[in-house]
Order: sequence, then structure tokens, then C-alpha cells
Amino acid sequence: MTESLSWQRGLYVLTDETLLPDDECLFAAVDEVLAAGIALLQYRNKRGSADERLRQAQGLCVRAQAAGAPLIINDDVELAYKVGAGVHLGQGDGSIRAARSRLGPDAIIGATCHDSLEFARAALDDGADYVAFGRFFDSHTKPDTPPATLSVLTEARALGCPVVAIGGIDHRTTPQIREAGADLIAVVGAVFGGGAPADNVERLRRVLGC
Repeated sequence: MTESLSWQRGLYVLTDETLLPDDECLFAAVDEVLAAGIALLQYRNKRGSADERLRQAQGLCVRAQAAGAPLIINDDVELAYKVGAGVHLGQGDGSIRAARSRLGPDAIIGATCHDSLEFARAALDDGADYVAFGRFFDSHTKPDTPPATLSVLTEARALGCPVVAIGGIDHRTTPQIREAGADLIAVVGAVFGGGAPADNVERLRRVLGC
């Protein structure tokens, strides 16, 4: 478990290779959101080459460290190891226990749990630091993911770890997600889908009260 706990509540921003298609777009947008203030940053790029992903992850790691916001790599333990970041693993994307062994005790490790408290408990037993549930609303990023119910967020409070909500969340739906029990609100399109990313972050933070 990482020693710094400041990441455990607030806005969790995920990048997207479609909305941020090259280095210039990616780094400029991330610089904006980091300056606006976020809890966690996740690098998510399913289509890039190994060289591109390493280059971008290294660039984001430097920026995130300077801003004091931990960087999480989506679904790639080895890339996380190379750049000194945490990792987020989906179901079937690798062992949480193996990731903890590879990345060490201080790395932040998260797990996708969809709508399952059983998955969440197993992930925590294996060494995850946070658990993520969703999607809760229609999502361009996760259109085929089965929907989750808001009640799972409330029930997950008893797990004693940071609870992340993801999937179609924006400034209009954030209040009900927070009220249901989420500690971290994970967003993609609500930040990078239109308008200035920094303005979008500030609007979401106002709604969150953080």
C-alpha cells in the first residue's frame, strides 16, 4: 500500500487515444488537468505501439510526479514497472497478486470489479489498493460493459478501501454517484470530450466539493 493517501478521494482522470490522438494533444491536455488539480491520472492507450506507449507513459510520469498526482497505467504491469507507476487491471488482464510482487508494496494497484462485491473482495485479498465499479451510465469508452447499480457503491463502503465509480459520469451525474458512496469519480469524456480540459476539471471539482 502506498504511503501517500492524498489520492484516495476526488477526481480520477483517464486518457483516451481517440480523444488525444498524438503526443502533442496528450501532453497539452494532461498538463491542463494536472494544473487544475486531480487525485489520480490513468494512462489508457489500447492501440498504440510499444514504443509510443512507453514514450507517452514516460512523459506522463514526469508530469504527474511534478504535480503530485500518481500515475496509473491501464492493464500493463510491465509498462508500469518501466516508468515507476501504478497499474489498473481489468478482469482477465492479469493477476493482482503478481502485479503486487512485480511493482512492490508502494505501487497503487486498482481492479475493475464491474458490479461484483465478490470480485472486489478477491482483489483486495490479492493486494489491490482500490476497487472500481461501473459502468453506471451510457459510456463511449465502455459501451459494451454491463451496467452496474448505484447500490453497489453503497455496499462497497464496508470494504474499507477507496471506491471508484466509472462509466458515463459527468457533472450532471456526479452528485448521485458521490451520494451513493464513491470516493473517486473516474472520467474520460467529461474532461477530454469537448471544451477546455482545465475548465471541465474545475467544474467537476466544484460539483464534488474538492
